[in-house]
Amino acid sequence: MAIQAKTPSFHFSHTFHSPSPMPASLSLLFGPLRSMSMASKPQRIRKSLELVTCKSNPNDNQQDYLIDAPESVGDGFSFSGGKYSDEPSQSDEWFKKGKMVRAHGVAGSGEKAKDPIFGLTMGVSSQTSADVFRWFCVESGSADKHPVILIHGFPSQAYSYRKVLPVLSKDYHAITFDWLGFGFSDKPQPGYGFDYTLGEYVSSLESLINELAISKVSLVVQGYFSPVVVKYALSHQEKLNNLILLNPPLTAKHANLPSTLSIFSNFLLGEIFAQDPLRASDKALTSCGPYKMKEDDAMVYRRPYLTSGSSGFALNAISRAMKKELKTYVEDMQMILTDKNWNVQTTVFWGQRDRWLNYDGVEDFCKDSNHKLVELPMAGHHVQEDRGEELGQLISKVISKRSQI
Repeated sequence: MAIQAKTPSFHFSHTFHSPSPMPASLSLLFGPLRSMSMASKPQRIRKSLELVTCKSNPNDNQQDYLIDAPESVGDGFSFSGGKYSDEPSQSDEWFKKGKMVRAHGVAGSGEKAKDPIFGLTMGVSSQTSADVFRWFCVESGSADKHPVILIHGFPSQAYSYRKVLPVLSKDYHAITFDWLGFGFSDKPQPGYGFDYTLGEYVSSLESLINELAISKVSLVVQGYFSPVVVKYALSHQEKLNNLILLNPPLTAKHANLPSTLSIFSNFLLGEIFAQDPLRASDKALTSCGPYKMKEDDAMVYRRPYLTSGSSGFALNAISRAMKKELKTYVEDMQMILTDKNWNVQTTVFWGQRDRWLNYDGVEDFCKDSNHKLVELPMAGHHVQEDRGEELGQLISKVISKRSQI
């Protein structure tokens, strides 16, 4: 779908920035997330996420992350443009709502990450934590209520659930997060502590949920990360009240990435396209359904790609892992969901205007596996973007069992 607003002009540079000053309205005032002095690891919690609050005020010395750093701290892979004014942006406001949660140990030798093209040491936003990864999480609703974790798909961000959160928060403790490699969470270079394999995503999800100290939870997951979450759920059925899948890859025809995403796995061309915010965010979100992106929302999705090359390199790695492993994970998910020992109440929500995943076979699968199917005629692949409020109401009904759909 065509974007309903003008798009910024981008300039890509490596190891140096243009000597010509940009106008204030286009200068890169929101440089990469900069790690400041890290506080000691917070205690495990059982209620609200009383952790590191995200801020964007560069004068606050108590913060751990700075999202409006000067361009001079960039890692060499940065774009000029992407912020039209010095006024607070939608991305700033979303960031302020979040907490940084530390979960899943960093593997590897601790060596400083280098970019995969020139072999030069990356800047701070492309370097991971020394010991434990940082995840950007947003919560809404009372911590005393049943927790519902909303998990975004590939490629997307926690921001995609912004319309769902306020609906669910009326009756539940709703939590969403950015996967490693996405949004405001850590984006380690492949080979430097995290390689973005689907198996690593399974184990890292376990670490995150354990860090949140949630004993019983409902999980909602969208798109191509569904097989990862189902694999996690297989070993933790006792922790789950409900599992809700939003347009998951259920059939053999779904086991291949669409060309819009598989292009990022290509040698060299994939590296180039993954550094283009319009391809990496706008096109990926608007080519798979009826979603028409507003400019303020587009800037939230573009921001990670505008501030650092680490987002693009992570996208390359995830695309290659998906291309290699998705077929096996889809087959495993099919077996898990149809196994007689599967005891988790499972519901499939399907946006029928999905341009990536064909509806053929979905109804038969749900019927054969005895899982409820809820159809959303006006939604596409990213159901939460197309019909956020409606989706929130439907999720609430499924979990509460107060009414039949």
